[in-house]
Parts: sequence; C-alpha cells; structure tokens
Amino acid sequence: MTMNIVLGDSKHMAPEGVLDFIKEGDDLILPLANGEPAALLDVLEQNADRLKNVRIHQMHAMKERPYIRGEFGDRLRHVSYFLSSATREAYHKGTVELVPSHFRQMPRILRETTKTSLILATASPMDEHGCFSLGTNADYVAAFIGKVPFFLEVNPRMPRTFGGNQVHISQIAGYTVADRPLYEVPPAPINEKDRKIASYIMDHIPDGATLQVGIGGVPNAVLDSLRNHRNIGIHTELLTDGIVDLINRGVINGVAKNTYPGKVVATFALGTRYLYDFMDENSSIELLPVDVVNDPRVIGQEDNMISINATTEIDFYGQCASETVAGRYYSSSGGQADFAQGVLFSRNGKGFICLYSTAKNDTVSRIRPRLTPGSVVTTLKNEVDYVVTEYGIAHLRGKSLSKRTKELIRIAHPKFREELTFEAKKLGLL
Repeated sequence: MTMNIVLGDSKHMAPEGVLDFIKEGDDLILPLANGEPAALLDVLEQNADRLKNVRIHQMHAMKERPYIRGEFGDRLRHVSYFLSSATREAYHKGTVELVPSHFRQMPRILRETTKTSLILATASPMDEHGCFSLGTNADYVAAFIGKVPFFLEVNPRMPRTFGGNQVHISQIAGYTVADRPLYEVPPAPINEKDRKIASYIMDHIPDGATLQVGIGGVPNAVLDSLRNHRNIGIHTELLTDGIVDLINRGVINGVAKNTYPGKVVATFALGTRYLYDFMDENSSIELLPVDVVNDPRVIGQEDNMISINATTEIDFYGQCASETVAGRYYSSSGGQADFAQGVLFSRNGKGFICLYSTAKNDTVSRIRPRLTPGSVVTTLKNEVDYVVTEYGIAHLRGKSLSKRTKELIRIAHPKFREELTFEAKKLGLL
C-alpha cells in the first residue's frame, strides 16, 4: 500500500499535466458517454495552439465542443465512430470524420488504424490496492489497459464498479481530479405503441432467458412487463435504469446463465443517478470490454438469448437501415449487428427488430419496398429474425423473399398495405 501511495502522489497533477504526454500526430482515445473526461478536453482546447495534427477518437461524444466544430483546424480534430447530438451537425458540415464499425470491432480497429498514443478517461478514485475503476464504462478502452498508457480524470461522483475495467496506478501516465456531475439520461416514456410492441415480444421470453436491451420506449416497456418472470439474466452492451427495479424484485438474478452466472454483464451504463448509485460497489455487476460482451461467439453461449433492437426502416428483403433517417446519417452501427448475429448461435435464441409502422404523422410507411435512397444497411437480411410493429410480429428467418414480403405487409400500417402489395407485385415478390 505504501508503494501505491507514493506512486499516486507522483502521478497526481494539474489537468495541464496531460499536455506533457501528447506529441505531434498523436491519436488520443476517449471512452463514450460518462467516460468522457471534460476537464482534460477543456485543457486540450485551451492549449490547441500547442498541438499539431492531434486526433481524438471516440464513440458517442456527450458535449458539443469548439474542436468538434473544427475551430482549431488540423491542430485538433474529432474522429467519430457513432454520431450523437454533439457530433451530428458537425459531421454533416464536414468537420468530423465518421468511421463505420460494429461496436465489438472497436478495439481492433483502433489498434490497426491509429497510433493508440494515449487513453484519456474518467475514473473513480483510487482504492487501497492502487486501482482506479472506469466506473460506468469498460467499452473499447478497457481492452487497452496495461497495453496503452492512460491519463485519468478522477471524479469522486463516478461509481466504483468491477469487472475488466480496473486500472492500476502503475498503468497510468498520470491523473488529475475534477468533481463534476455525471451526464444523466432519464428513461424514455412508454406510450401505447411501445406497450403493444412489447406485448408481442413478451410471448417469446421464457423464464431463465438472458436479455440484451437498450434505451428507448420499447425496451423500457419490455422491462416493465417482466415483473412476474423468474431467473432472468442480463448480457447487454448498455445498462439503463430499468434493470434496477427488476434486480431488486429478484426477477434478474442470472442463475440460469452459462457465462458469468449470477452477474449482470454489460460494457457501459447510461441512465440517471439512481442507476449510478446502484452500481457503486455492486459486485453483481460485471463491466467487460466490448470485444468480449459483444462478441457473437460469447453471446451465443447463452441459451434463450433475447436481443431487442430498433430500426428506422426495413425493406421487403429484410434489410434494416438503423443508422440513417430519410437517407441521412444519424448515428452509426453500434452493436445491433453484434447481437443479431449472436442470437443465431444461441440455443433457442431470438432477435427482435422493432419499429413503429409509420413516420411523419402516419404519412410515411417505415416498411418499404426498397430502402430510402441514401440509407445504409445496419443489419443484414440474412441475420434478421423477428420484426415487430404495433400491428404484429413477423418471423423472417428461414423465409423466402415472397413470404418475407407477405409477413412484413401484414404488420404494416393498414393504410399502406394495399400500396405495398401493389409495389411488391411490380418487383415480382408476390
């Protein structure tokens, strides 16, 4: 312990200390969401005149900043792997680069395409063993612990969590302290469409199933409907507030899981203080690197693995465009395809792609003969299992193109079914 105290004292510095570890042409890697070190980013922007050709690589930035808007030119630029409200407009204006990737591939992509010069991340305070915790995160940066130097922004409000996100004092270049509130994302409200879609999915979730769910009204409606289930497991990329009540009620206990039995497994968390406080010092929650959590080969080891994701539109072939809206980039691939593939390896596994049947006040069908021009495919037709709207559930896996078309038209909004049938005949699908 004495050695760790000495090391800690020698590596504790002002935020400006990070500049001593950054050279021309460096690639800096940041975690997503609450792993984002705001004080260190402030320092980089305030001292941009000292930087040259430095790139910051990150999924889902939380705060829109001058460097994201391109105000420092080539001195400091942002490379995104998943657009957010902080980067979306900048991407469309050409000041942010966007790299397509599946979430599980992030560590390998960063290793192969960047210098992986330095990791900048938020962490909880050092414990008596000399370890910091990356708190709400493991994501792609945890895969670099012990292999790439870290410079940490220690936040006393960051929960201490467990798993593959522990960084020892000997593995960091330095750290600073910045006390700030964590970003909070309240649970999305649940409407009647969400409840209807969830009701179709609930028929396919047995006791003992393991779930992957994300943010949104439908996942929240599913979690809310699980109150009378037993022995549910969680193996998901994202933890949200909805799991807390189910753990407290004993619904989620993970005893039927084949991997990490008894543990709630995820790669990052984003919710409210309610979730963060629950995670603090909670050994039942295991945060692991994304190349483990989102690996289809790992996902497929669970029996009755259930994946629930959303898309913005789907065509008659079953191709899902989940990262563009009206043919314009909105986000990126994330982990949707990781779990779509993973459930196909699972014994009795099932994947659900959810969407409202229409957009723009019922003037546009989200089920389309062809995807909107400019849209990109996130989940392949060969990997789509079930598709769910408020009008029903369609099973596409193993179905011919004509049967898929009929199934999708059946769950489309009634006002569009005749038109969709006409278009399907023109395409020779019916």
